Amino acid sequence: MENVKLVIEKNVQVGKDIYLMRLSGNTSAIKNPGEFINITIPNYYLRRPISVCRYTDTHVDILYKVLGRGTKDLSTFKENTVIDTLVGLGNGFDITKAKKPLLIGGGIGIAPLFGLAEEFNKQGIKPTLIYGARSIDDIVLVDKLSKIADVHICTDDGSLGYKGNVIEYLKQSNIEFDYYYSCGPEKMLEFLAKAYPNGCVSLEARMGCGFGACMGCSIKTTNGFKRVCKEGPVFEASEVLF
Repeated sequence: MENVKLVIEKNVQVGKDIYLMRLSGNTSAIKNPGEFINITIPNYYLRRPISVCRYTDTHVDILYKVLGRGTKDLSTFKENTVIDTLVGLGNGFDITKAKKPLLIGGGIGIAPLFGLAEEFNKQGIKPTLIYGARSIDDIVLVDKLSKIADVHICTDDGSLGYKGNVIEYLKQSNIEFDYYYSCGPEKMLEFLAKAYPNGCVSLEARMGCGFGACMGCSIKTTNGFKRVCKEGPVFEASEVLF
């Protein structure tokens, strides 16, 4: 973990209440897709943990949805604004677990799967990605995703792609995979974990410190309590007690 000052290069709306922000600076502490950063928003006591979308040693992209006052304020930040940020947080995805990876994203849970797909690309693998959301308004950056993954889209209302959720699509699609990587709503992750134990889930939780000191984001697992910010946010699907 490192505490760094990052500068906003861009902060643009890419979907319904969804924004893409690029921060530049020393981001070399980020080592794996699936990690998160913890950013300071002025006038708020706690930092905001946000998944790493894409990253290099000199910049990090975050994809976030406006859900409350904090993220609403974040969406108004202009270019060249300096943000105090903790980087290199959390336990990310392990790409060595899959030869035929399946990526499953629900809603804004698509964010960390960008960087994950790019890491597989570096190994000569173009992963399969199932991307689900409520409607076409909630589906973002498909053109970029299609360059790095074989994308299958699902929407609850059928406004784009398969009409239904990612679980329904997975059951009837006959996609071959040896291990999956997932991020999205808790109910989606719970269904996945119970039906398909051969994968991992990236969880969200309210966090106090964001680096394992306060124990405020602990969850129950088959190996006792674990912290989403430290041992997670990525866990083996078979160990989480939903």
